[in-house]
Order: sequence, then structure tokens, then C-alpha cells
Amino acid sequence: MKRYLFILFLFISFSGSAQTLANYKYVVVPEKFPFFKTANLYGLNDLAKFLVEQKGFTPYFDNAELPAEIANNKCKALNLEILERKTMFTTNLTVVLKDCQGNILFKSKEGKSREKEYKTSYNFALRDAFTSLDTLTFVPGTIPTTIQTPQQTPVAIAPVKSELVVAAGTLYAQPIANGFQLINTEPKVMLTLLATTVPDYFIASNATAHGIVFKKNGEWQFEYYQGNKLVTEQLLIKF
Repeated sequence: MKRYLFILFLFISFSGSAQTLANYKYVVVPEKFPFFKTANLYGLNDLAKFLVEQKGFTPYFDNAELPAEIANNKCKALNLEILERKTMFTTNLTVVLKDCQGNILFKSKEGKSREKEYKTSYNFALRDAFTSLDTLTFVPGTIPTTIQTPQQTPVAIAPVKSELVVAAGTLYAQPIANGFQLINTEPKVMLTLLATTVPDYFIASNATAHGIVFKKNGEWQFEYYQGNKLVTEQLLIKF
């Protein structure tokens, strides 16, 4: 009985968080996190802004010119904080969203990464922490409502075979306004990734191909058509 009451309590807590956050459209992201000495170290602040935008909010850096709607009333925006818990071999980050009075409206799970390279480790830990927001289904700026969708009969599609191409080398992800650009060691932009509403799923393009980039079984893949032939290119990406 206690177990079911605990599960019910968690459900009510998440529903309350979703309804509270749904009242907000804007999120103010700090230009510099307190656990770093320099602004946007490892591109972490750009990544945080990008991930906030992926969740449907409109983010602004705290040093940017804010729109009149929130410049005149700071209580119309949430404030993002990232908390770091230092350990010897793991990067541990937690996402916190507060209102203008400092009340915590949302606190994520602790995102973790054991990657040795600092940039990769902080990147992975932050992405892991942000997955907590995936459990909250709402449209920012609106009160969530229950929507019933009609059942659809699935359409059978024959399996598609593709030609497999192995990546030539490691590509490094640099955040851009609505996604990433992947560069090689020259450095040269090899691929542009545009964010979608699905995590780890991007609209991708370069000079010769247009397709999708997604993660499957822990590996990044770029799929596109050459004429009528589907090509699957394995990518080595470092974020």
C-alpha cells in the first residue's frame, strides 16, 4: 500500500511541476556557470541554451537584451541554474529552474558522465540531466490539457536495405542557433545538424546530401538517399 501511495505522490508531483512550468514561456540562461572561471567554457552555456530551446522554451542569456515582456517583469521568466557535485571520476550536473523569487519549480535528476575529456564529460552529463524534462509533457506558455487522438491503423512498410559506409574520422560538434555543425580536424564544416522535437534525432545536410542523423545502439548514423539507394553512414561524433 505504501508503495502505491509513493508512486501516486510522484505522479502528482510531476503533474504539478508540468502545470507550473507550462505557465512560463521564457528561460534566462546564465552566460557563466559559478563552477567555471570563464564564460561558456566547453560551450556548456551554449549547450544549455540549446537544450532549453529543444524543450519548447524561448531562452535568453542573462547578459543579452531581453524582450520588453520580461525586461519589465522578470517574474515572467524562469531562471536556469546548473549545480555541480564534484567527485573524483564522475562529472555530476543537476538542472534547476527557479522563479523570480528563487523558489525551485523544477529539479532534474543528477546527470552523470565518466568520460575523461572534460568537454565531452560536461556535455554528456548536462544532456543526461536534461532528460528529466522529457517526462513533463506540456507546451510552454500554456496550461496543459488532455488531448485525445483518434486511433489509426498502422500501414505495413517493407524493410529498407541500405549501403553501410564507415566514418573516416572523428567529427566535433559545435553549437549553432538551432543545432550543431560538425567539423573535422582541419577544421572544416562537414555536416550541419538541425534540432527536432525528438531527442538525438537531427535533420542533416552537407554539400552533397540531405538526410537525418540519429543515435542507434549507442552509435551515430547519417542516413540519406543517393538516387534510389539508401546510404547509412556511421559517424564518430564528439559533443
